[in-house]
Amino acid sequence: MTAAEPPAGLDAALKEEIRARYLAVRTRLPGFVQRQSQREMIAAVARALAEPSGVLAVEAPTGTGKSMAYLLAALPLALSRNRKLVIATATVALQEQLVERDIPAFLAASGLQADIVLAKGRQRYACTRNLHELTRKDADIPQGGFDFGTEPVTAAWPRPPRAGEAEQLAELLRLLQGGQWDGDLDRAPAAIEDDTRRLITTSAGGCSNRRCAFIVSCPFVIARNRLQRAQLVVANHDLVLADLELGRDEDGSGGVLLPAPRDTLYVFDEAHHLPSKAIDRGSAEVALVDARRRIQRLGAPLRAVFLAAGRERIGRLDAAQIDTLLDELAEGLDRLATELDRAWPLDAASEQAQWRASLGQLPEQWRQLAQALSARTQELLRWLPSALKAVVESELPPDRRETVARELGLARERLEGQATLWWLWSQEEPPDVPPRARWLQRADDGSLVCHASEVSAAPTLRRVLWPQAAGVVLASATLSLGGDFRSYAAQVGLPDHADTLALPSPFDLRHQARLQVPRMKASPDQRDAHVAELVQWLDEHLDWGQGNLVLFTSKAKLEQSLALLPPQRRMRVLAQGARSKSALIAAHTAAVQAGLGSTLFGLASFGEGLDLPGRLCETVVITQLPFAVPTDPVGATYAEWLEARGRNAFVEVTIPQATRTLIQYCGRLIRGESDTGRIVILDNRVLSRRYGSRMLAALPDFARELG
Repeated sequence: MTAAEPPAGLDAALKEEIRARYLAVRTRLPGFVQRQSQREMIAAVARALAEPSGVLAVEAPTGTGKSMAYLLAALPLALSRNRKLVIATATVALQEQLVERDIPAFLAASGLQADIVLAKGRQRYACTRNLHELTRKDADIPQGGFDFGTEPVTAAWPRPPRAGEAEQLAELLRLLQGGQWDGDLDRAPAAIEDDTRRLITTSAGGCSNRRCAFIVSCPFVIARNRLQRAQLVVANHDLVLADLELGRDEDGSGGVLLPAPRDTLYVFDEAHHLPSKAIDRGSAEVALVDARRRIQRLGAPLRAVFLAAGRERIGRLDAAQIDTLLDELAEGLDRLATELDRAWPLDAASEQAQWRASLGQLPEQWRQLAQALSARTQELLRWLPSALKAVVESELPPDRRETVARELGLARERLEGQATLWWLWSQEEPPDVPPRARWLQRADDGSLVCHASEVSAAPTLRRVLWPQAAGVVLASATLSLGGDFRSYAAQVGLPDHADTLALPSPFDLRHQARLQVPRMKASPDQRDAHVAELVQWLDEHLDWGQGNLVLFTSKAKLEQSLALLPPQRRMRVLAQGARSKSALIAAHTAAVQAGLGSTLFGLASFGEGLDLPGRLCETVVITQLPFAVPTDPVGATYAEWLEARGRNAFVEVTIPQATRTLIQYCGRLIRGESDTGRIVILDNRVLSRRYGSRMLAALPDFARELG
């Protein structure tokens, strides 16, 4: 039996293996608590992944022990069937928790043996070649070349290193060469500024791969080789989706960086983020001024390719034809910019944040201009591999060949971004499928930026995930609405054979927590009045001597509320943005443990993944229902399409999304069996609007004090 054709279903031996590993973990893992919901999840995950292309969406509330559950089911199955297991998370925090704590503890307790690798993208590693070139004492950084930035330097670097940077880069190179550092920028010996990171990393387009003289010592290549040997890979959603879209085999399946999908079992933890991550994969943008500048600057370097290769013609084109093609692209960009400026002049842009195409349908003239730009960009892209081959086969010195090859790769990468946008703008979707969102924005300098995006994750996931993967588990605390998975299933395009499971909370929520909804006079739409009323409630009813979390939906409301608080209250507030998240939590923890009390003011990112057990969080205040921003062009286009088909977008999309986010917010309170506290929602729409009762019904089983 091959890895590609495993036996279907759970056989007796595999069932017994999972039972034995569970018993070992139960016995050996300190603090392990037996929970019926966890056992149910283990069984469901095992059943799903044992079937060819099996899929399971499982809602596992806080305290279920979902990480242990999917590890107990998936890893023995993967090892027994010569599969790889890829665990994908949405946040770095969970990645680190899994790699540094949960998985090592699980392996030690279960007795299983597996190589673990944390998979990261190329730009999380230093480029050995860049470090060498940027720290050379015998030569300056090569000037000229492909200038895509504002400085006249080679495309590999946006600017020369500064004096202080040069010393830092030299030290990094010394440590890398001496084996004291592996090139992982997240584990650098000292903090590296983002601006410096851009100097010492390279994208896929700028990498010369096997032609690079430093490939043997390349941190990314070394990490990728380890990854190919590992049985268990921890990655993020973005990297997994990007890899699935890369073509490795004749069938176009993914698996260029990560293991081949047909041989891989996937667990997407924090799977409520998967729809937005998949939508992001289907988006593109082009800044017109920047695009034209890049096209203009391609002329001289591309002509130089003909000289370097000693040829009058490369592929199907000669130098004159390349010049003509670039001129046509520049003229096409000018014509499009003129049309867009005429339709949405700069003075009108000051009155609105963006211009959005109704139902994603662009004016016909714009679409035709985009078609022309798409055709010419694609023609240039088809020619670039021939140019690269000619350079590689030329008589240029090896180092110069490699530099030019990198420059061509970067040119191709940037042109591909343009090509994607123009293709998306030139298409027309049939009326029975959701249209792509297409819109314009103004940059700070008033120039136009063109955008396009999928409005649903379903098309992308139906294309790259469900048909390719050996098996998939989607796990999160918030996937359903009271056990109903229909909304989430539609978002991600769950296949018909997928199983779903909603587990109950392992905690006694009715006795551990109260849900309070005071009657507020002002609606959140009445901004100033609502802020004044919620500030009054906080001043009078919040226990300022304990640990609290107050969640806002906008930075403006957070800052306004903070400013209106009495000074003696404001002193006890730690607001998001003032310091790093970790620094705020550390300060909050210290204050609570010292008996001083502390209140965190945070935005959406504090409403998820924040673990403040016990006394650190005894009250969670939700200042208003977390509805999506109405100006979001992606959501607005999808809603418009639903409404045009006689459907209620607010009921089908807006309320479910807000409800799942609200459940996430509520999940910040009870993190263990001994935790107690209250959740307060300061939004009168919960009581006054019909949808409020639906949202309340979907929340966990807290004791309730309404009105």
